[in-house]
Amino acid sequence: MTPNHKTPALEQDIVTDFGSRMSYGAYLDLDTLLSAQHPVSRPERHDELLFIIQHQTTELWLKLVLHEIRAARAALDADDIGVALKGIARVKHIQQTLTEQWSVLATLTPTEYAQFRDFLGNSSGFQSHQYRAIEFILGNKNAAVLPVFESAPAAHEELATLLREPTLYDALWRHLARTGLDVPRSTLDRDVTEPHVLDPELLTLVQSIYEAPEQHWSTYEAFEELVDLEENFQLWRFRHLRTVLRVIGSSGGTGGSSGAGFLRRALDHTFFPELFAVRTWTGH
Repeated sequence: MTPNHKTPALEQDIVTDFGSRMSYGAYLDLDTLLSAQHPVSRPERHDELLFIIQHQTTELWLKLVLHEIRAARAALDADDIGVALKGIARVKHIQQTLTEQWSVLATLTPTEYAQFRDFLGNSSGFQSHQYRAIEFILGNKNAAVLPVFESAPAAHEELATLLREPTLYDALWRHLARTGLDVPRSTLDRDVTEPHVLDPELLTLVQSIYEAPEQHWSTYEAFEELVDLEENFQLWRFRHLRTVLRVIGSSGGTGGSSGAGFLRRALDHTFFPELFAVRTWTGH
């Protein structure tokens, strides 16, 4: 440092006394957040912190995704499709962040992961109740997974409730029926505890909308937003699969699943089957 160099002073109005004021750290509860990483490897392995933070940040984003999708469903129930689509647009940006995040975990080599993997026991991302909640509210209902969460009563109750509730897709069709669209009863009266499967009557309706989008523009736009939402979800699943293959190959998952094989099968699932099937119909 030269003799004439002076460290710049803080701007005069910057607050420095937080004895009685809320600080950034207090607002975000950073003492709790930054002390929530507890590596279990012994001796502690350097790369385990990456593994923990990757999954913790994913859970934070999943919390926001679920918050936004619930709000979008409520907006459709209130016949405010504009608010619903705004929420879905935000979810799409979160999904992009979640997908890009896999590139950080992919820096973990098989050798580095092996140094702490055995310490994880049977803990697995399969046990993420928030991920399962998002699948339920989007339409992939599966009561068979509920026993996985019996040791966590709050999570189990949340999933049991979502199992009984209409999905985002159900809410959209009920909204459209109230606007005068001739939605088939097979869709409106379906058992919402079951996953939505392709309904030929509904597919015929969807085809009519895609054949004349200018007459049903808001509905057509809503369909395409859901297509984006599902495509982003599939891209996230695919990136997850590729990261698993890169780190552990075809080894089984810590939670007892087949690992990459389990993830590969998930790529075959669709939340909104009519919106993808119409692409085969359109133009024929």
